[in-house]
Amino acid sequence: MSAVIDRPWFNSYPEEVPHSLEYPEVNAFYLLERGVEVAKGNPALVFFGKKTSYKELYRATLSLAASLQELGVEKGTRVAILLPNCPAYPMAYYALLKIGAIVVQLNPMYTSYELNQLLEDSGAKVAVTLDLLGIKFQEALEKGLVERLIVAKMKDFLPFPLNLLFPIKVRKEPRLDVSKYGNRIVDFISLTKGSKTPKPVEVDPCEDVAVFQYTGGTTGLSKAAMLTHYNLVSNALQTRAWSYKAKEGEQVVMCVLPFFHVYGMTAGMNVGFYLGSTLVLVPRFEVEEVVKLIGKYKVTMFPGVPTIYVAINQYAAERGVDLSSVEVCISGGAPLPVEVAQEFERITGGKVVEGYGLSEASPVTHANPIWGNRKFGSIGIPFPDTDAKIVDPETGEALPQGEVGELAVKGPQVMKGYWNRPKETAQALRNGWLHTGDMAKMDEEGYFYIVDRKKDMIISGGFNIYPREVEEVLYEHPKILEAAVIGVPHQYKGEVVKAYVVLKKGEVLTKEEVIAFCEERLARYKVPKEVSFVDDLPKSMIGKVLRRELREKELSE
Repeated sequence: MSAVIDRPWFNSYPEEVPHSLEYPEVNAFYLLERGVEVAKGNPALVFFGKKTSYKELYRATLSLAASLQELGVEKGTRVAILLPNCPAYPMAYYALLKIGAIVVQLNPMYTSYELNQLLEDSGAKVAVTLDLLGIKFQEALEKGLVERLIVAKMKDFLPFPLNLLFPIKVRKEPRLDVSKYGNRIVDFISLTKGSKTPKPVEVDPCEDVAVFQYTGGTTGLSKAAMLTHYNLVSNALQTRAWSYKAKEGEQVVMCVLPFFHVYGMTAGMNVGFYLGSTLVLVPRFEVEEVVKLIGKYKVTMFPGVPTIYVAINQYAAERGVDLSSVEVCISGGAPLPVEVAQEFERITGGKVVEGYGLSEASPVTHANPIWGNRKFGSIGIPFPDTDAKIVDPETGEALPQGEVGELAVKGPQVMKGYWNRPKETAQALRNGWLHTGDMAKMDEEGYFYIVDRKKDMIISGGFNIYPREVEEVLYEHPKILEAAVIGVPHQYKGEVVKAYVVLKKGEVLTKEEVIAFCEERLARYKVPKEVSFVDDLPKSMIGKVLRRELREKELSE
């Protein structure tokens, strides 16, 4: 790390967290391997009540790795994974890493059109999916975009009698006619049988890519951040150092964040296995089910996003539940409103801290100390071996403390670059610094505050308005459950602020009351001029509010 950078954040580090760590230069399969060693009898996975031991998971993963080699998958082969959180995911993910192949992370919510675009971009000719999702690959198979499809059956991972009832429940769902494709369709579970060992593969951890993580980044066009084995191992170890009180072999991790998302991959799966934890796999967030699972399995670690915590807060207020096993929650993906964090802590007795990351950094770069000086509204301080600075978004020059500019970060978790995108790589990575596209500021103690995305900033009458600060005020209103703010076109001011508001159950509120509430707390130019009451806000699969969809809806209307 460069010695010329002032790092005031070190004064805010808990004594237990070192400023710098040792990162082994190993294949990222090491994260699972280590979990086997430290698990202390902890089951590796729980899925709909069915438990898988570390020994079973490890054996199945190695057998799968050997079987993939027999099918022609080798070092550098790109293999797409299109799966929800289920036991097949970690098996496929770590099997591919073991043999030096590249995991291409894909979202099960993609349409066939989106899927085909990314298959073409990545060059992935092999894909792993679920029987319920196989139909999405029909066009790709017919066009030759995919040469081989490995299909996992959901029933194979369910306990009795669910494994018998499930096929009946979903019998009307559209299915891929596998008989049309002969040996191009391969049964997943058959590849995991036996106790085969894959042929050894030499991996250069700092250079060889482990994962293609697709991201819109700052341009909105999907491109693959190339994350190396070293990137993944580094970020897992940094996150573990931050969670220093978590005892190995004793943690139970709620994995509701999807593994295809970089945050779920690292904070849930990679860190979970590194600690020898039990991972409670949830394919889709349903508040009642998640609350029940927390109580049943005594979940201790719960990486999440604000909308998940909002839903649990509301559910707990209505029902009264025991969530006292929860010890640590790192919230990411979107700004964490202060009231949401405080209420969740009151309900659970655990710690909820806001962090920050992005696909290009594996993803975590900042977090508030879990057992130290937290600053609500801040993303916290940089992780060990991570530098951060605020720069002028046009010139790239560093700005003084307190000024708003673009956040740039540097560390062992930062990507190698974008796949086949030299121009975008050069824009994002400059002299080893990753320019994030997020507007931020740093205080005198080295705590960083995301003001907003560059592209989300509203310019009204020449004033810069950041949606997050208006949303923070709306969340303070006792009748408001969720809120999102965008800029809408205005004839004279260019843009004005519009708020979308979801009310708590049974509450009534008028537009005038919302505006009056904001007028007491915000400068006049930041106050919403328009308010829409909606039943829900558009969200990504991890629960991140999609302001882009609100803007598109507004323009279409």
